[in-house]
Amino acid sequence: EQMVKELVSLRERKGRLFILGLGGSGANASHAVNDFRKLCGIQAFTPLDNVAELTARINDEGGDTCFKDWLEGSQADANDVVLVLSVGGGTDRVSTPLTFSVRWFYGKTLGIVGPNGGMTKKYGHTVINVPLVNPERITPHTEGWQSVILHCIVSHPDLQIRKTKW
Repeated sequence: EQMVKELVSLRERKGRLFILGLGGSGANASHAVNDFRKLCGIQAFTPLDNVAELTARINDEGGDTCFKDWLEGSQADANDVVLVLSVGGGTDRVSTPLTFSVRWFYGKTLGIVGPNGGMTKKYGHTVINVPLVNPERITPHTEGWQSVILHCIVSHPDLQIRKTKW
């Protein structure tokens, strides 16, 4: 409910939603951009939808800062929101593009992350932790539930402004 309130407020102030993720969470980020734009009327973007820019940033500036640099290039500011999708949430050694982004961004940070939450949990404003069900299945559970949770959010009656086809 709190995340929906943050996103309704974002839409009302005409801010932008920047969605970050890596691996399967990156695929969820791309899918979420579609749903937030189409169903909720929120201007949503992910660096993963422009592979040429993303890989140029990785090549020229480094992988650790590729998302942070993309956010800077997008002129992300306190009017905008970053939504992190991640199993680990970013640490000093794993998913470092997320770590650099959440440490740098001074607007609201939301997250849907695994049980630990990493730097997203530490620096985030509203973070949903997918609970540990089976320690051998943290990644599939987290990434699967990200999709379910995102669909619940974009279908929330306070946020959804356009119906789904089915």
